[in-house]
Amino acid sequence: MQLSWREASDSDLGLLAEWNHQLIRDEGHRNPMTVAQLSERMKQWLQGEYRAVLFSTEAPVAYALFTRNADPLYLRQLFVRRECRRTGIGRSAVATLREQIWPKNVRLTVEVLCANQTGVAFWRSVGFQDYSLQLEILP
Repeated sequence: MQLSWREASDSDLGLLAEWNHQLIRDEGHRNPMTVAQLSERMKQWLQGEYRAVLFSTEAPVAYALFTRNADPLYLRQLFVRRECRRTGIGRSAVATLREQIWPKNVRLTVEVLCANQTGVAFWRSVGFQDYSLQLEILP
């Protein structure tokens, strides 16, 4: 799958926030933030330690949010539009990140919710290996 990519800008905040909202729901995260709140958070992240990249075929289909100039590099979010999933876009996005965008000499990390078995399987299929498991007790 051939994807083009570009760095996201402030004009993309609405799209990124909407997709982030979908990602939260799709992965079963407990984050209760609204799209407006997610937009403000994304703005702060992009002004600070994070960088976002939009991937497109004919139109935007995915994005990745990751730390800038960090070792390990932390991929905070990877989102593929729902109707575009299971078409190779996620795999192509990760390949593009690794080949064209990310430094070659840093450790790469990503977190996946344990209940998100589809996500766990995807990350393992593109080469990530289990490293740790975070446990919690809710109040």
